[in-house]
Amino acid sequence: MSKSRKSKKTGNKLTTQQLQKEILNLFKRHPKKRLNPKQIIRKLNVENNKDSVQSALDKLVEEQHIFALGDYRYQLKRQPPSDGAPSNTSEGAFQEGTVDMTRSGDAYITGTGLGNDIHVSAKYMNTAMHGDKVRIRAWTPRGRRKPEGEVVKVLERAREHFIGTLWLYPRHAIVGLDTRLPMDVTVELDRIRDAQDGDRVVVQILEWAGGKHKSPTGAVTAVLGKAGSNDVEMKSILIKNGFELDFPEEVLRQSENLPAKISPQEIELRRDMRDIPTFTIDPEDAKDFDDALSIRYLENGEVEVGVHIADVTHYVKDDSPLDQEAFKRSTSVYLVDRVLPMLPERLSNDLCSLRPNEDRLAFSAIFILDKGMKVIHRWFGRTVIHSDRRFSYGEAQEVLEGHSDEMGAELRHLNKISKHLRKQRFKNGAINFETDEVRFHLDEHGVPVQVFVKERKDAHLLIEDFMLLANREVATFISMKGRDEEIPYIYRVHDEPDPDKVAELARFAREMGFDMNISTPREISRSYNRLAEETEKNPSLKLLSPIAIRTMAKAEYSSENIGHYGLGFNYYTHFTSPIRRYSDVLAHRLLERNLGGQFYRSNKVKLEEQCKHISQQERRATDAERESIKYKQVEYISKHLGETFPGLISGFLDRGFFVELTDSRVEGMVQFETLDEPFTVGDSRLSMNGAYSGKEYKMGQEVQVRIARADLAKRQVEMEWIREEEGELATAGKQKGRNTPKSARNNRGRRKG
Repeated sequence: MSKSRKSKKTGNKLTTQQLQKEILNLFKRHPKKRLNPKQIIRKLNVENNKDSVQSALDKLVEEQHIFALGDYRYQLKRQPPSDGAPSNTSEGAFQEGTVDMTRSGDAYITGTGLGNDIHVSAKYMNTAMHGDKVRIRAWTPRGRRKPEGEVVKVLERAREHFIGTLWLYPRHAIVGLDTRLPMDVTVELDRIRDAQDGDRVVVQILEWAGGKHKSPTGAVTAVLGKAGSNDVEMKSILIKNGFELDFPEEVLRQSENLPAKISPQEIELRRDMRDIPTFTIDPEDAKDFDDALSIRYLENGEVEVGVHIADVTHYVKDDSPLDQEAFKRSTSVYLVDRVLPMLPERLSNDLCSLRPNEDRLAFSAIFILDKGMKVIHRWFGRTVIHSDRRFSYGEAQEVLEGHSDEMGAELRHLNKISKHLRKQRFKNGAINFETDEVRFHLDEHGVPVQVFVKERKDAHLLIEDFMLLANREVATFISMKGRDEEIPYIYRVHDEPDPDKVAELARFAREMGFDMNISTPREISRSYNRLAEETEKNPSLKLLSPIAIRTMAKAEYSSENIGHYGLGFNYYTHFTSPIRRYSDVLAHRLLERNLGGQFYRSNKVKLEEQCKHISQQERRATDAERESIKYKQVEYISKHLGETFPGLISGFLDRGFFVELTDSRVEGMVQFETLDEPFTVGDSRLSMNGAYSGKEYKMGQEVQVRIARADLAKRQVEMEWIREEEGELATAGKQKGRNTPKSARNNRGRRKG
């Protein structure tokens, strides 16, 4: 008789080792069960108390036989299949990498050196979160090519502070985290500050596993307030994506102590360009003007164009508190109703902002162009400038259209050059990445009263073209100077698209009536540009633009220059926005140290680590910006429940289809169960067919929908499809009803009001 059966009969008190063995055997007999100590005592019928069972469970967790689920529950940890073996390594060997978590809670571990990213199921994450550095065990299941893995240890946490909702209990509080993998954090009552039940809070995790609650334990560091207010939700988005709302006191103190006056000695060290016509063009509500343009006419028809960038590195010294904080943040974050700056306002909106009618320090790229608008000479260095005029994009556009003549000759000449530069760029293989940019008009409370698509005109493109020129020329200069011996530099790189993803896009496009040539990278770029042109005639093709962008590699920062495929540049960097991007701060420092006869070679390993951190922060900022837009779109449409809007079918699932509204770009779902007939989604997920009507509806097709529900917390919109043929459909349904499968007839009866 086994010890397990004996214990059930007699209720013996087991030794520590016996208890561990019996508990493990229990889990093995019930591998899918989630058990707590009380349940284990009852099932084993032992006299051991709850503390001894808990101790045995802790040991089994430590030995990785079981894992803790939180709330005192445990489950057997599945072992890799015996016939599997880690890809390119022996069974049981370990790899290290970074967690890239999906919305489902599963993750891919990147940077392992195994060639492929390793997929890790949510149940094998073992408290690892997005961005964490982890050690994993990998294997390849039988019959599959792609490896799987499990996290065995978290080596470095990407974050310690999280957003969640606090719920009070008699002896403790629980904070449910807003994370992709649901997780509760236990907080003792003396560590909740003044938080009330249901408040949104920031919690710092103090211990990820262990302790009497067996779930992470933490302390509330900030109370944001009740969920639902605009301010709380925007702050939550920032914190959730890893950005701190406030600057450390030491950083603010250093910024406030910086001198406002430019000394005569400093001006003597710089190229003085204060007498040359200079201006800025920025959004109407901008306060941080980090770039300016100047133009001067020379002899022989040549033109000197200056691209002047705020000299941030004059104020932010290497490794100072200001510099360390700027690197930590790496970017300003632009939400719908606010900006979280990379630098304190004393710098971003004052000392470094190229405001009109004030002398300002700049780092400039000066170009001389011949009559054919070809760059024949370039100069880089520190300058002092004086902006004569601050234009908004709208004001500059009025000048270009002839409605105003303030600095008209200068603006129109620069616009002519910019169009030439743009034409050359596309001729050399650049891709038109222009996508619709959603903007909002907000009332005094931050509530959106209008959603519209930003129109990009010549004034926007003019600035963009000259910034691209400066970025390209700086990168080219450094690369050419380092031909004999590499000068490590920070490049903005963009790899060629994934062939499999491009083939999938081409198949989608073909079904929507657009043929792509994907035989070579150059032909792919041409096809993308033809697609962009065709969308002007056929708006339904615009739905292919996000798919096209997803086929592309993500642009990122690297010390290894592979060129920028999307722009068609062999050399490219970011030099033009150091107020809001730390990459540009690094670019300025490295460029300045390599001007003239100087050669400065930084530590490339350290530089690459910096590049990876900056790229990661950029992705987090992008996620935060997109989330704020989605929030405001749902908030806007929630004021229009019951109203009807035109839209385009934007995607299909087995349970329904998505519609993107034409004007606001709000996307919502129409559930099949709300319709008067069943629908079958095509294998390509680009169309659906009605069971009674026999009609086919395709991606990009125009439809009318009514707004049924808007869930602001989940950022989800539910819609109802308004079909012109509903009357004739009812007749068709009666005629076919007898021959319709029972499941289809039942589906017809579930229409929602």
